[in-house]
Amino acid sequence: ISGGVSNIAFSFRGNEAVRRCFHSAFLHHACEAGMDMGIVNAQQVIEDQYEKCDKELMEYVEDVLLNRCSNATERMLEFAATLEPKCHPTAVRKKGVAASAAAAASTTSWRDEPVHKRLEYALVKGIDEFCVADTEDCRTCGKYEKPLNIIEGPLMDGMNVVGDLFGAGKMFLPQVIKSARVMKKAVAHLIPFMEEEKRLARIANGGADVEEEDTGAGTILMATVKGDVHDIGKNIVAVVLGCNNYKVVDIGVMCPTQKIIDAAIEHKCDIVGLSGLITPSLDEMVTVAKEMEKAGLKCPILIGGATTSRMHTAVKVAPQYSGSVVYVLDASRSVPVCGSLLDHKQRDEFCEDIKETYAELREEFFAGLEDRKYLDINKARSKAPVVDWKSAEHTPVKPKLIGKKVFKDFPIEDVVRAIDWNPFFQVWQLRGRYPNRGYPKIFNDETVGAEAKRLHGEAMDMLNDIIKHKKLQLHGQIAIYPANSEGDDINVYSDESKAERVGTFYGIRQQAEKDTDEPYYCISDFIAPESSGVTDYFGMFVATAGFGLHKMTEEYKAANDDYSYIMAEAIADRLAEAFAEVLHEIVRKEEWGYSTEENLSTEDLLKVKYQGIRPAPGYPSQPDHTEKQTMWDIMGTQEEIGVELTETLAMLPAASVSGLYFAGKSSQYFAVGKISDDQVKDYAARKNMDLKVCEKWLGPTLAYEP
Repeated sequence: ISGGVSNIAFSFRGNEAVRRCFHSAFLHHACEAGMDMGIVNAQQVIEDQYEKCDKELMEYVEDVLLNRCSNATERMLEFAATLEPKCHPTAVRKKGVAASAAAAASTTSWRDEPVHKRLEYALVKGIDEFCVADTEDCRTCGKYEKPLNIIEGPLMDGMNVVGDLFGAGKMFLPQVIKSARVMKKAVAHLIPFMEEEKRLARIANGGADVEEEDTGAGTILMATVKGDVHDIGKNIVAVVLGCNNYKVVDIGVMCPTQKIIDAAIEHKCDIVGLSGLITPSLDEMVTVAKEMEKAGLKCPILIGGATTSRMHTAVKVAPQYSGSVVYVLDASRSVPVCGSLLDHKQRDEFCEDIKETYAELREEFFAGLEDRKYLDINKARSKAPVVDWKSAEHTPVKPKLIGKKVFKDFPIEDVVRAIDWNPFFQVWQLRGRYPNRGYPKIFNDETVGAEAKRLHGEAMDMLNDIIKHKKLQLHGQIAIYPANSEGDDINVYSDESKAERVGTFYGIRQQAEKDTDEPYYCISDFIAPESSGVTDYFGMFVATAGFGLHKMTEEYKAANDDYSYIMAEAIADRLAEAFAEVLHEIVRKEEWGYSTEENLSTEDLLKVKYQGIRPAPGYPSQPDHTEKQTMWDIMGTQEEIGVELTETLAMLPAASVSGLYFAGKSSQYFAVGKISDDQVKDYAARKNMDLKVCEKWLGPTLAYEP
């Protein structure tokens, strides 16, 4: 006889005492009745023995289980609401005065501990209120001969606890970043005393510098590669590594190759970390690896960032460098990887394993290229979707706006409703498990729920402060013009007379052979062709929430507040995406007006339940970033709202979003995937672009080695 135990009180998940008491009571009575098999939490079965459970709680539970009274459910719900959610059935605690008093006692008692214990507690809990005073107590107590001894002693002892807890999954990234804030403020207090110590040592040494022993775990250079401005992930990794006693040399964003090499040599770095978000950064990382090889460097390279992958690292980067090249998925992986690379006992075996794994990945990749079949470009074009542009369903709607419109200082409070919080939690590496994946269900997750709720609350506090003091400015720009497709390209005109062409957007068509009758898509398929005689329309936009962010982050950095500056960057990114969502809504309902009756909830808005799409150049539907330059030229974006394009066409400020508007019912998102050389040659010729340059921009999309 078997029984399903865990679902007995599924509705009480999060209320530990009630749920576990239900399990205990059910097991007790079911086993007496003959149950002899079940999947259980063995540790909890031992801890929550029937005889040990709170008698009052057990009475309520058994009333429900044994159906002893007609109002058992209501009584159980009322009683459950009075309990502390995380208490155990053998040690029930009620909410209210007693619990509050106990909590107050526990939060103040640590201040009575010896100073080194106070520092450890502050580091683990991320409390920075007393850290400077406690550090000064350490300095003057007579126990520590030098300020460095305080860093290497109680401060690193505390950070070692943080590192161990994070590594074991018992601390979350937001807590670690708060711990780093405590550490930085404590160290900042000691630095003037350390500088004075050095000055006196130089005098005693006849004016010569005194060489200091390096007791850190290693020196790691961190850089966002040339042309890329995104650094939030890099900043998080740098903080986590710093928490684990690594010296991190962060040389910032848009770093040329030579700057990276020079810094690695100057600082005698043990590891070089390269970061990037946009696809051109992938090719830039290859260049850095090649040049590091030429310079004779041997230190390992870490690869990370949103568009990077283990496969790209194995296929493109690793073959260019004789030293170790390792892809790192996120901050939590960086510490064990760095530890393995710098541990003399583990290093050789670890590096050999990585090289073997990457060699296998390369074989898999090239075998896949050989196995995959591609249609020639003309055949792919013959299988484009067919749309009846004169039918009522697909007749284009004439926009109210023809031309461009600028939105300066758009009210932040008007975009908050459109924030998608899921990527925000991903930045902080907080992920709920089914059924609690995604916002706001993540708050119910037994593991990360409480931390996610606290993080969101602190984000809202910062967001409200941003709104109140106008710390960030939202600027946006939209444009809608008459347009028609011509083959795989879209011609855009200044007005409906079509006398002046203001630009052409070039499309790339799917070529990988399909097993179904599905069409082979290109973005031009969603615009009526010139030959149809139908005038269609085409839009574009740029939205930024980045103005004011640099000032905010510099103030936080000056205050050694890593947590707040990473939070500010994450919020600005969310605001930029939300602003883009709101602008698109304005376009659909007002400026283009093809969905005037639309009335979607935020949830449906974020699930893209509206008509039309807004793909971005450099992403799956059109993987060529150079198309952004045409947008900027048509709209005068830099002059109008101040958003610039870097040499690799990243947007500056980084918290910016851009894309194209398609309004037709036939439009849909798709991924171009890999393409053959015949299309690349044709594409380069249409754009009047050098083939080698074109192949460089389309590198990740090529189904061949150029």
